[in-house]
Amino acid sequence: MSITAEQAQQVLNDADCLYTLAEVEKAILDVAQKINYALHGKNPLVLCVMSGGVVTVGQLLPHFSFTMNLDYIHATRYADKTVGGELQWLVKPRTSLKDRVVLIIDDILDEGETLKAIISDCENASAQQVYSAVLVNKVHDRKADVKVDFVGLDVEDRYVFGYGMDYKGYLRNAPGIFAENLNELAENHS
Repeated sequence: MSITAEQAQQVLNDADCLYTLAEVEKAILDVAQKINYALHGKNPLVLCVMSGGVVTVGQLLPHFSFTMNLDYIHATRYADKTVGGELQWLVKPRTSLKDRVVLIIDDILDEGETLKAIISDCENASAQQVYSAVLVNKVHDRKADVKVDFVGLDVEDRYVFGYGMDYKGYLRNAPGIFAENLNELAENHS
């Protein structure tokens, strides 16, 4: 279901702010420090999961104190929808993963099916070691069996957007982490 820019703006206006921009930026710094400690001297290949991971990657990179290469992968289960579906591989990395330490960075870990498939793909491509990082971990019990090495923030089980995560194709640029206002949502479905 597509929406207009005006409808997206109204969703943002009515949204609950779960984390402010300052809180997200602090989480980014904390994650960067942990990644620096773990990957220093390993010359990793950093894989940005498009499109949501681009903001997180862009904010993390200047804080990395190690040499690295950057590439991207585009796999999605959402395709501008609010509910995940079949996994679609749009772009695989151009850089060889053979014998490389790989760091996959994504915006959110929800059910984990996308990240699990990407990790498996990297391992099948003979990566030496695969790490993963997400800005946001959604707390619920529907997760696939996937391990995330670095997590910035935990959020409750609500549809979240902002700081790279979209709401029906919009609001990736929202300055913080937001969720639909539960009162507004209930009124719109009455």
